[in-house]
Amino acid sequence: MDEKSIKEEVREFYTREALKVSAGGTACCGSSAGVAANPITANLYTSGETAQLPAEAIAASLGCGNPTALAELKPGETVLDLGSGGGIDVLLSARRVGPAGKAYGLDMTDEMLALARENQRKAGVGNVEFLKGEIENIPLPDDSIDVIISNCVINLSANKDRVLAEAFRVLRPGGRFAVSDIVVRGTMPPEVKRMVELWAGCIAGALEESDYRAKLEAAGFEAIDLEPTRIFTVADAQGIVASLGPEAKNIAAQVDGKFASAFIRARKPASVA
Repeated sequence: MDEKSIKEEVREFYTREALKVSAGGTACCGSSAGVAANPITANLYTSGETAQLPAEAIAASLGCGNPTALAELKPGETVLDLGSGGGIDVLLSARRVGPAGKAYGLDMTDEMLALARENQRKAGVGNVEFLKGEIENIPLPDDSIDVIISNCVINLSANKDRVLAEAFRVLRPGGRFAVSDIVVRGTMPPEVKRMVELWAGCIAGALEESDYRAKLEAAGFEAIDLEPTRIFTVADAQGIVASLGPEAKNIAAQVDGKFASAFIRARKPASVA
């Protein structure tokens, strides 16, 4: 698939998920795989965090981590969430940076933006702004953001180099990149990866750890750190693996521990030539 086709497929999927939540349902990353309890999106937020939020913001959560907790946000900072969906991480970030700070959410789907703005209204959070746009072309000026977060979204882009270059552009000197994403640990045969994608749709474009580091470095970032937060086993997808029939046992041995949610940190140099 080319870049345009991938983008349209992602747009259509997240449009459907937004409409599902608006109708009273719950979104699920990779729900087409038929996995009842998705291991990627489960148990990411504490009850103390979710108690502050509308039910629809929680239902629309399609992330693989909790970047707002790991990013060490400070009062007064300006935060940008790439691919903000129903707004859960934007709303949590807004509370962490306080009235003197601001949280932006960027999403390309009208339906998700409408859901996020309604969740903002219900939460009564004022220091938030949701923007329409693509993470490959961020509609904000240079050097305007203190912290960029994202939650299982960068892996969905077919042009990750462009995403990281844009993130670098909008960060202020010394600004922080702090995202949750899916990574491939080591190497994996392409045919096996394609089968794994059946049960974890959110890893369709996941990078190997070394590739992620290299792309961040090429974009200009420093102090790069990648910390696995949840390593997925075949047990996380027993239903779909079993459905692969005679191949299941062989696939299990190759897949076990090969994919992980990770928290990825980097920094824009304080002085940029």
